[in-house]
Amino acid sequence: MFTGIVQGIATVRSITDRPGLRSFTLALPPGFGEGLATGASVAVDGVCLTATRLHGEGGAPTAADFDVMQQSLSLTTLGGLQEGSRINVERAAKDGAEIGGHPLSGHVDFMATVAEVRRPENNHVLKIAVPAPWMRYVFAKGYIAVNGASLTVAEAQRQPDGSGSFEVWLIPETLRMTTFGEKTEGARVHIEIERQTQVFVDTVRAAIEERLGPLLPALEQLLQQQGGSLAELARPAALPRQ
Repeated sequence: MFTGIVQGIATVRSITDRPGLRSFTLALPPGFGEGLATGASVAVDGVCLTATRLHGEGGAPTAADFDVMQQSLSLTTLGGLQEGSRINVERAAKDGAEIGGHPLSGHVDFMATVAEVRRPENNHVLKIAVPAPWMRYVFAKGYIAVNGASLTVAEAQRQPDGSGSFEVWLIPETLRMTTFGEKTEGARVHIEIERQTQVFVDTVRAAIEERLGPLLPALEQLLQQQGGSLAELARPAALPRQ
């Protein structure tokens, strides 16, 4: 498990391709390798990977190897990494550790696209386009993980086809500790939705479908005409995180 609090930026030192497998050597940020052992889990841009080999003589490791299967390469942006690419990293959470973000599994749900970048004074705003049907799990003031970072959704907009977009506002400290400041329009990012939200929405949708049956399409059409959606009916209560 991870907390969504990115601990630094790693750099791809080298890449080795074998049939069905790609191995990365990542140069770790200062202090990140302290206590890191072979077999440990590390979130790499939000993808849970296993450290297979450590590098560095004396003291904490300064680099580590990670293997990525073909399926993971095709479902994430890891297949497009090159030598010199920079990525967010976080060590697995320890029992009793403070969870400053929200619990993450390191299992990416889908890839989204940066649709717009705005830079108001002392802030940095990313608008991220979400494909259908994943927008049903994204709500304003709710949690979401983008490239392994736990963020609060500032605004969310839904389209009738189940797609949509959301905005996240990033403070200077977040930009310093992550690669978000390097993202431009069109960049692909990993999204992991908040699991409690997913369970809540799916449970409510299933209950509505069970009770309404054939009337459900008519209800959805009526809600769309009024500017609402079934997802809004299933919206869980959420407290804003400062």
